Amino acid sequence: MAPSLPSRYEVRVLGPEHEEWARAICVHTNIFYSALWPVAYPENKTQRAYHFFRAAHYIIKHQIDSGKSLGIFDKEYQFKRPESATTEGKLCWNLEDESPTESELAEQMDFPLVSIAMAYDGIDELDMAQIKPLVVALPLFEKVYGVLKELDQRDPASWKPTGRGQVLMRNATSTVQSYSGHGLMRLLAEEMMRRSAAEGFVGIQIETVSEAVKKVWSNPPAPFKGTVVGQFHTMTFEEKNDSGEIVYPFRPANVNIAKIYVDLRASD
Repeated sequence: MAPSLPSRYEVRVLGPEHEEWARAICVHTNIFYSALWPVAYPENKTQRAYHFFRAAHYIIKHQIDSGKSLGIFDKEYQFKRPESATTEGKLCWNLEDESPTESELAEQMDFPLVSIAMAYDGIDELDMAQIKPLVVALPLFEKVYGVLKELDQRDPASWKPTGRGQVLMRNATSTVQSYSGHGLMRLLAEEMMRRSAAEGFVGIQIETVSEAVKKVWSNPPAPFKGTVVGQFHTMTFEEKNDSGEIVYPFRPANVNIAKIYVDLRASD
C-alpha cells in the first residue's frame, strides 16, 4: 500500500494566488540546495536568487495557468508575521536588498505552501523567447536541456502529444528546506501520476538534476513505468570549446542529470 500524506498536510491544485510562493520555493531550493546550481554558481547567491526570481515568472505562471501544478500545504503552519496571517501567507522578500542570507530569505517565506510539483500540458509549448532571462540567470540551464535533447534517441512521434490531455511536462520539483526529508516530494509525485492517469494522460516527462527526484520518477508505483531516456554525469560530461580544447562545463558539480518518461498506461 502506498504511504499516505500525514493529516497535517493537504494537496491542492496551485492557483494564481500561489504563483509568487511557488516561484520563491523553486528559486530558494535551487540556488541554495541543488546539487548543481550552488556548486556551479557559488558566488553572490542572494543576488542570483533575485535575478532567478524575476526571470522565472513566465515559466511558473505558465504551469500554474495550466491547472496541472500541485502543491502541499501545511494546515498547521504558524505565521511569523501578523501581516502574513491577514492574507493567509506572504512572501516578504525585498528584491532591492541583497544582504539577506539563505536562512533570512527562508524566514521571509511566510506562507503554508511547503512543496511544489510544477507541470503543464505538453500541447501548450513554452515560449522560448520568454525563457531567455532564465538562461541569463543560470547560463547552464540551456545546456542541461540541450544535452538531454541530444541524448534522447526516441522518435518524437512516439511520445510527443498531438492534442490536449496526452503528455504532461513536469518542470520544477521543490520542497521548503525545513520540510525536506519527510517524503513529501515522493508523495506529491505519485499523487500527480495518479491524478494524471485518471484524467486520461498517457505519460509524464520530467528532467531532473536531483538523484532523489530521479529515483522517484524512474521507479514509479505500479502500474506505471518509468524509463530514463537520456542522462549524463556532470563530472564526466565533456565538450570542445571554440579553440578545440576539451572542457568540462558542469564541474565541480557531481550529479546525474536525467530525462525520464513515465508511462501511465497499465501494463499488460
